[in-house]
Amino acid sequence: MIDSAHPAPSDPSERAPIEGAQPGESRKERVDRELQELLNEVRVAIPGAEVLFAFLLGVAFTERFGDTTTLQRAIYFGALLTTAGSTALLIAPTAHHRLRFRSGDKEELLYRATRLALTALALLAASITAVVFLVGDVLYGSRSAALAGAFIAAWFSWFWFGLPLLRRTAR
Repeated sequence: MIDSAHPAPSDPSERAPIEGAQPGESRKERVDRELQELLNEVRVAIPGAEVLFAFLLGVAFTERFGDTTTLQRAIYFGALLTTAGSTALLIAPTAHHRLRFRSGDKEELLYRATRLALTALALLAASITAVVFLVGDVLYGSRSAALAGAFIAAWFSWFWFGLPLLRRTAR
């Protein structure tokens, strides 16, 4: 929602610089653009989460799944749950947008959708890490699986979160 402390100018010639805005862009235009960018980013992430979820759904029904250890089943179930949670959170901004359509709180939707997307990406990184651990454990044992899982967790943490935050603080 656009708050009264920062109302959008009614006349385009009255446009003042707004944090994150492109040159000559009003607050409303910035929010519209940023929401569109966010929804496009989410559209990129959703297929990955959905494919991982579909893969995980099928694994439990294979013959070899009965041979898994208690730890492997727990890791599998954790991966399944975090993938389901990630998928739900990635799709949530679309539902929020439709349910709140024309309610005048697009900026609040943008902030909420950003938090949902970031949480979804964290869950997706956890899911992928769990799957790497699970496959590594089946193929090479727990020690190799733990090393591979730790490496993948660090990889995602750095490239998805650390590097962007480092760049943000450097400004």
